[in-house]
Amino acid sequence: MRWVYSGIVALLIALLVLLALQNLESVTVAFLGFSVHAPLAIVIIGIYALGMLTGSGLMWLIRRSLAGARGRPQGMDH
Repeated sequence: MRWVYSGIVALLIALLVLLALQNLESVTVAFLGFSVHAPLAIVIIGIYALGMLTGSGLMWLIRRSLAGARGRPQGMDH
């Protein structure tokens, strides 16, 4: 099973490298008066990473709120 996981990770890394190589043109992203000029692949990867962080943070907050509503101590995630 370890080989399967290693193969999946290697495939995802290869796809990420392919994405970066095919999207080298620079783009400008503006938000609230700030702007960033970077390669398109970096922008895509950055937005994906930001989505993962905010999604996991939101799930943590929901679990903590539900645990508090059930009367369990907040440090217990079992």
